[in-house]
Amino acid sequence: MKKTWFSMALVILLIGILAFNIGKEFSKEETMPAEQAETKPAVTETTDTGPAASGIAEGEAAPDFELKTLSGESAKLSDYKGQKIILNFWASWCPPCKAEMPHMEEFYEKNKDSKFTILAVNLTNMDRGEDSIKSFVEDYQLTFPILLDEKGEIGAEYQAHAIPTSYVLDEEGIIRNRITGPMSEEMMEDLILNME
Repeated sequence: MKKTWFSMALVILLIGILAFNIGKEFSKEETMPAEQAETKPAVTETTDTGPAASGIAEGEAAPDFELKTLSGESAKLSDYKGQKIILNFWASWCPPCKAEMPHMEEFYEKNKDSKFTILAVNLTNMDRGEDSIKSFVEDYQLTFPILLDEKGEIGAEYQAHAIPTSYVLDEEGIIRNRITGPMSEEMMEDLILNME
């Protein structure tokens, strides 16, 4: 008789553990951020072209900042007003960043003379030092401006929690798209060349 009660208690305990774990997994899926739930880049668009407040939401003016370039010069985001911009946040150790860089360089080379640029903001405070960044730039033969976010303040302001994260800005500095994850050359063409 004791064996029967013990077996029933054990079965009830196992069913309870199983139900708890299933409920926990279900709860995880419901609260998972979009950038973790999807494997492809998340792209959103805005159609608002009215006056914009400064901020990081689509339709807002991208907050201006000033950073040192890899070559030691100073550069401001506002220096590039009048150009379409891909503002990319990355690190040299990041595999998706490595995957997208050849596409970015190819797109930049084809379009740099048409009022377009890429500003690649390295999250230097999270990277392996300037030598590592320089080596990365040389290995990938990158020719677009590399900016160093040494304190991590700009990455934090632009909420670059998952990298790569990119913002597409129009000629007035208005955020038109935010992309989390690596971009292909075709995506860049669609986002930049078809921008109205």
